[in-house]
Amino acid sequence: MGEFTREYLELLSEKYPDEAAVCSEIINLEAILTLPKGTEHFISDLHGEYAAVRHILNNCSGVILEKVRLLFEQARGESACRALCSIIYYPHEELNALRERGELTAERLRSVLEDLCLLAETFSSKYTRAHVRRQMPEGWEFVLDELLHIQRDEEANQHRYHDAILDSVVATGSADNVIWALSELIKRLAVDRLHVVGDIFDRGPEPAGIVETLMRQRHIDIQWGNHDILWLGAASGSPACVFTVLRITCDYDNEATLERRYGVSLRALGEFCERVYGAADKKTRKLALSVLGFKLEGQVILRHPGYGMNDRLMLKRIDYENWTVSLDTGVYPLNTRNLPTVDPADPYALSPEEEALVEEYVGAFRESQPLRRHMDFIYRRGSTYLVCNGNLLYHGCIPLTEEGEFARVRHGGEWYSGKALMDYADAVVKSAWVRGDESALDMMWYLWCGNDSPFSGRVFHTFERAMVDDEETWAEPRNAYFKYWNDEATARMILAEFGLDPDTGHIINGHTPVKARKGESPVKAGGRLFVIDGGFCKAYQKTTGIAGYTLIYSSHGIRLKSHRPFEGVAKVLSENADMESDSVSIEQFPRRRYVADADEGEGQRRRITALRELLAQYRSGLKR
Repeated sequence: MGEFTREYLELLSEKYPDEAAVCSEIINLEAILTLPKGTEHFISDLHGEYAAVRHILNNCSGVILEKVRLLFEQARGESACRALCSIIYYPHEELNALRERGELTAERLRSVLEDLCLLAETFSSKYTRAHVRRQMPEGWEFVLDELLHIQRDEEANQHRYHDAILDSVVATGSADNVIWALSELIKRLAVDRLHVVGDIFDRGPEPAGIVETLMRQRHIDIQWGNHDILWLGAASGSPACVFTVLRITCDYDNEATLERRYGVSLRALGEFCERVYGAADKKTRKLALSVLGFKLEGQVILRHPGYGMNDRLMLKRIDYENWTVSLDTGVYPLNTRNLPTVDPADPYALSPEEEALVEEYVGAFRESQPLRRHMDFIYRRGSTYLVCNGNLLYHGCIPLTEEGEFARVRHGGEWYSGKALMDYADAVVKSAWVRGDESALDMMWYLWCGNDSPFSGRVFHTFERAMVDDEETWAEPRNAYFKYWNDEATARMILAEFGLDPDTGHIINGHTPVKARKGESPVKAGGRLFVIDGGFCKAYQKTTGIAGYTLIYSSHGIRLKSHRPFEGVAKVLSENADMESDSVSIEQFPRRRYVADADEGEGQRRRITALRELLAQYRSGLKR
């Protein structure tokens, strides 16, 4: 017996029952190894900006326009290229707009179909025919397969066949649908795999729309960000996470996300504020939610002294006679005295009305089926980190000491650091989502904002921002990781910790907006680490100076695209405008990379080895 067990080979023989079937698959797999590796796109910190994210996914971070220019610009010019791209990005909307303007003749439809066929052929050139067929939208496989695979012959038989299909597509009134199907196929072939490096939720108005869009992606993975952890914790039933989500939602006027998308009404909150605080305006709601948050967070901290966060028990640091708070940097006046539910003798106790409100909203979050559906997708496709094709992906940080070593963090009586800490965090998230026990739910809140959480990496000053007007107290100390992340030796240490080659591997990081406007570079540690939080969130675009990054890892090399603000679908439809992007080459590979060089190739080679063992058994007569 060789490398594989008899049981494994028995199972394999069910799929490949004879010598011919085995040989055919070996030939197929060995040929695939010679194809270029698929193109990977990395984006992070989407923060609810649905319109911009949708457009980035539609234009494949500008890659489609690049290919259209390559094929058509010299003969037709820039304007025609952008017009074709508008159809690819938003096929139904753009075709309807052209029809309303009287610009969509049968000849125009035929021309668009021919252009899309050529573009799809170009993108499909580095994939097997079977793979391309699998990417075709359901119901249109036959038409697309025939259009994309013309065989050249002396009498042009295939050309006449191809023309007849196009004529029939237009004559039957199905051109719009075929154009949509070709556009979808082009997008799926342009990006082989999408990596979302965290923070889908909060700040922007439509995180639910982003999740729905991501759920339609064929090959996608997610590295959870701290905001994703917060929402997972809330949906799992953590009261501290629920009321943090409510506060942030109200801070950014995104109540519609909860009420319309997830069916969580804020009426009870308004009624509570009217009864207890005397008003239900935005400022009062924020105060009420902040106080509830401080109490619920304090209860978590008191249950877990091992978190090392007792210094964040801020309600105990208030002088309720003078209405001041004692911070590490001095004594400061509070900006409100309206704290009717806080008992100075027991500040973390909930009032009866607060208890009722907590019970109602924890139940509402746990019972929301749309929220459960979205969070289940994020849980299933997500992880704390990912090692993929020589790259290490994570959203926040790998906690370090001030000396630049891996920080040792104690949880449940065990010490964790580096990769082990990330694995522990991953296990906690899974436990919270599957079982929802109190200890795991408390840990979800800690992962959102804890001092040594790999998702956070800083000490949150939520209390100071809400209760103290002196902005100098708002500054949030960051983990030493951010002091060392431009140090190549540190990046190499982290790569080695996760089993990657420090000479060729890369870290792909989100979480911290890159201040490109001030000259800060997203490329750090001598090209070993990339920070791709470029400001999809509009609230940060004044700081970053751009509107997001996409890192593109193709068979030729690595490049970074910085995007300018998206001006809306209406402008695309009326002016063929696009989200403009600037591309910078980060690393050019000395030779092109193939499937054989990727993680996929390693799996293929192992499968080939197993098939060869099975083939040997067939040929030796051991198996019939």
